[in-house]
Amino acid sequence: MDDSSDELDAEQLLAERVRNACIEAAREGFMDASMSGLCTEGAMEAAISAIQKLDIEKIVEQRHQK
Repeated sequence: MDDSSDELDAEQLLAERVRNACIEAAREGFMDASMSGLCTEGAMEAAISAIQKLDIEKIVEQRHQK
């Protein structure tokens, strides 16, 4: 593989990690809010808030550690 191919692979891996982190944050936020008795709309807002609170820098740093 050449350098440009390696760079694309690394970018794709980073994008997949960010997507997976967003999905996990949304699931956890929704579940926590639902268990706390919030309505579906409130739980959805909690899920979005959880995504907004993600530590993107941490995800990027993990890319460089592996």
